[in-house]
Amino acid sequence: MDPSDPDRPYSEPIWHPIQAYLAQLMERLPERPRAMLIVSGHWEEPVFTVHKGDQPSLLFDYYGFPPHTYQLRWDAPGEPAVAARTAELLSQAGFPVAEESERGWDHGVFIPMKVAGPQADIPVVQLSLREDLDPAAHIAAGRVLEPLRDEGVVIIGSGMSFHNMRVRDSEARTPSLLWDDALTEAVTEADPDQRAARVSAWETLPEARFAHPREEHLLPLMVALGAGGDDAATVDHHSHVRGWPISAYRFG
Repeated sequence: MDPSDPDRPYSEPIWHPIQAYLAQLMERLPERPRAMLIVSGHWEEPVFTVHKGDQPSLLFDYYGFPPHTYQLRWDAPGEPAVAARTAELLSQAGFPVAEESERGWDHGVFIPMKVAGPQADIPVVQLSLREDLDPAAHIAAGRVLEPLRDEGVVIIGSGMSFHNMRVRDSEARTPSLLWDDALTEAVTEADPDQRAARVSAWETLPEARFAHPREEHLLPLMVALGAGGDDAATVDHHSHVRGWPISAYRFG
């Protein structure tokens, strides 16, 4: 890959396994979705907030990266009808909900989806995290959004199973493996109620705060887990980056 090419956001070799996974993500779905509801670890609001714009721009919410990373394009349209349905489901369940239409797709959306869906032809709705980062609330929100899956909407949690960028390979290797094993065991628990309880109590898992000094990158998984309902959870991808493991999970 040419690192100067603005259409190649995953040019560093350490990211190639994740790039390969993302590149075949959409084609492995049982059918083409009507829309995607994406929860990113890079958007927090006081209450759950739904983006309802119809043609968002990109939000380059990072700094210190090569110039070409600020020239990327990914022109996926929004889907206001799905946004309204998302807000309706959350509101009916008693969650305070806000809507907005000005914020662009942040890099938790456009970086992975530029690889997974480069044609940008499937509409997207983005849902924020709630800034209190309450795991049980995010799982509960996912549960009330489960009906969207039967309406042709795929629900994607975009974060990282391990997110401590300050540690070096040698110091991260053992604790990150302990964390990944424990998280995977909790996420793939067969009983859905036990699964939710164990993942909600993520801070009790081995090396939890080493893996996530702050948990905003873990919370998208909670929403996806809730939306998974009673469906079986499986490990959909496993690779290593900078000496620590990264896992992705699928529900159903």
